Amino acid sequence: MSDNIIRVAIGGQGRSGYNIHANWLRQVPDKFKIVAVSDQLSERRRDAREQFGAKAYRDWEEMIKVEGFDLFVNALPQPLHPVASIAALNAGCHVVCEKPTCKTVAQFDRIVRAAKDNQRVFAPFQNNRLQPFFDKMQKIINSGVLGKIVYIRSSWGRFARRWDWQTRQENWGGGLLNTGPHAVDQALCLFGFDRTPHVFARMDCNNPFWGDADDHCTLTLYDPDRQAPQIDIVVSNYLHYPQRDTYAVDGTCGGLTGGATALTWRYFDPERAPKHEMWTWSVDRKYTREELDWVEETWTLETEKTKPESGPERFYNNVYDALKNNGQLLITPAQVRKQIAVMEEAHRQNPLPQKAITDERR
Repeated sequence: MSDNIIRVAIGGQGRSGYNIHANWLRQVPDKFKIVAVSDQLSERRRDAREQFGAKAYRDWEEMIKVEGFDLFVNALPQPLHPVASIAALNAGCHVVCEKPTCKTVAQFDRIVRAAKDNQRVFAPFQNNRLQPFFDKMQKIINSGVLGKIVYIRSSWGRFARRWDWQTRQENWGGGLLNTGPHAVDQALCLFGFDRTPHVFARMDCNNPFWGDADDHCTLTLYDPDRQAPQIDIVVSNYLHYPQRDTYAVDGTCGGLTGGATALTWRYFDPERAPKHEMWTWSVDRKYTREELDWVEETWTLETEKTKPESGPERFYNNVYDALKNNGQLLITPAQVRKQIAVMEEAHRQNPLPQKAITDERR
């Protein structure tokens, strides 16, 4: 095998392990080769042997002990993320870990310490931050045309009843830990990683089956000094009429709305706007009114001249650069640590009762 190819072992072949990680890595055989997978289901192990030519294990611990590989992709069930990441780092492997990497900052710090002690790379997987629309959105905001950003609304959800393992607290389930890492990671980018937000959260569970983890969460990040924007996030399974666009951004000189495939924004030039004197009384018993010279622009994914890299593609290209060329990670552990801190605080503010599952329900 070429020295330029990174040998990969994937823990877990479920939704993310197979559909995201394995699906992308198999498309770049000049950079990555899947040499091993682990999964408890025999049919998934069979698929790995047939589709990737990989060795297949039922036990991820056995795979780490036996198999020789460079990179461990941790797509195991959430409670195994810290323990398996540390085990792989201690075995001398670099690690990519699915979200949520951890439930607490203390767990996260133990992974970072293991990476440092073993001189290995620990790369938290946050593919949504690397989407083309979010890059474009940040460029528009950073250009200053919208003025000072005052308020951002971020909506993630729809109406959906769930009865799978990710609805249980014991499995680190719930909307905040499953969908929330995407929303909170992007929110922290917009808030500014150089600042630490205050957090106010309300979480609830109304699962009609046996789930006891949150299925409705509203989260507010705010800055008491009012230098960063207030950001409201909703992650809910009860949005019968979901917000059309994922984002609404409101600034002093303009605003933006949109999501993964399209953005629209409008703004005015404050230097060319009318100047006014303060009214001490209402004139003609009316409210103040003015006509501003608005400029409106749009962006769509379809009209990009060159096809942008997808989130997983850009993430793994960056990981390859970090491992082979000593490049810098686009998504750093220090940034994701702040995400974990926000979600840990939200759970601290909202302890939910736990439901027992009787044998007949299992």
